[in-house]
Amino acid sequence: MKILITGGAGFIGSAVVRHIIENTKDSVINVDKLTYAGNLESLLTVEQNERYSFEQVDICNRSELERVFQVHKPNAVMHLAAESHVDRSIVGPAEFVQTNIIGTYTLLEAAREYWNKLSDKSKKAFRFHHISTDEVYGDLPHPDEQEGSLPLFTESTPYAPSSPYSASKASSDHLVRSWLRTYGLPTIVTNCSNNYGPYHFPEKLIPLVILNALEGKSLPIYGKGDQIRDWLYVEDHARALYKVITAGKIGETYNIGGHNEKQNLEVVQMICSILDTLVPKDTAYSQQITYVTDRPGHDRRYAIDASKMSSELNWTPEETFETGLLKTIQWYLDNHQWCKHVQDGSYQRERLGVHTSVVKEKL
Repeated sequence: MKILITGGAGFIGSAVVRHIIENTKDSVINVDKLTYAGNLESLLTVEQNERYSFEQVDICNRSELERVFQVHKPNAVMHLAAESHVDRSIVGPAEFVQTNIIGTYTLLEAAREYWNKLSDKSKKAFRFHHISTDEVYGDLPHPDEQEGSLPLFTESTPYAPSSPYSASKASSDHLVRSWLRTYGLPTIVTNCSNNYGPYHFPEKLIPLVILNALEGKSLPIYGKGDQIRDWLYVEDHARALYKVITAGKIGETYNIGGHNEKQNLEVVQMICSILDTLVPKDTAYSQQITYVTDRPGHDRRYAIDASKMSSELNWTPEETFETGLLKTIQWYLDNHQWCKHVQDGSYQRERLGVHTSVVKEKL
């Protein structure tokens, strides 16, 4: 296949590109605007491969998207380009609406125009795979709120997004499904849990804590740190996404999770414990933990039921959280240059969204 991947220089997108180039015979067209979180250094291992090509294009630019489709003639689209950081969406929601909603609409229309001109055989084989998040479902009951077995997100869980980010992703999910129902464009949607692993921009919890710990900075915990997330190693996710684009059924939704529910505080403590062993110092890294005002509208628990991926597509994660976290920490220890280059002067791991929290707290 020839697969057009949007956001292929981002965290998950680059993992998908590397997986396809390194493990299959398929070709990849990487379409990425190269915003702050997009970094071509994440693709150095594949950039010289003849099956890989790069187009610096904004998915909101319809004419450029049409050019890319006509020049490269892909058989499938994997749409990962998105603004994804909740704290950034709190202070600047407009960019999330523009990229995640308008950008998805523009890509859908460019893909539909291209698809409509294909032969019947090529139209039948074409796939538009939209990659989304479990955050569109809102949150689930927390163990301190309910006794006994706790529910999980399934593919039929109603949408109830809590942040501008998750609301914009929910909107894009609805657009993708409606383009199938109304226009017949062959679409598939996946919703994943929290990803972690190598090449992760250090605004997210795990890379931020690793780098802050090594530099002797505080390790900020929102609220009590009892928020629960299901953690999915990014390379497991890449395998799952390729399985979906090659074997998934048109019109279906697949939830992809890591089967690793952990409280945020527990995650930070695990990182500290591993660093105590790998990079020991006079005091325990856990002494750098601090507690800060919680994020407004912070969901308390996410947890995915990924049984459909297992039963229908024969996919299960290979990494436990313990093995994946150790690999992740070791990667950051071995790749100081990547970490240095990816952070520009506009972001130095400071907290985002704090002004809104403080205002809400005072009110």
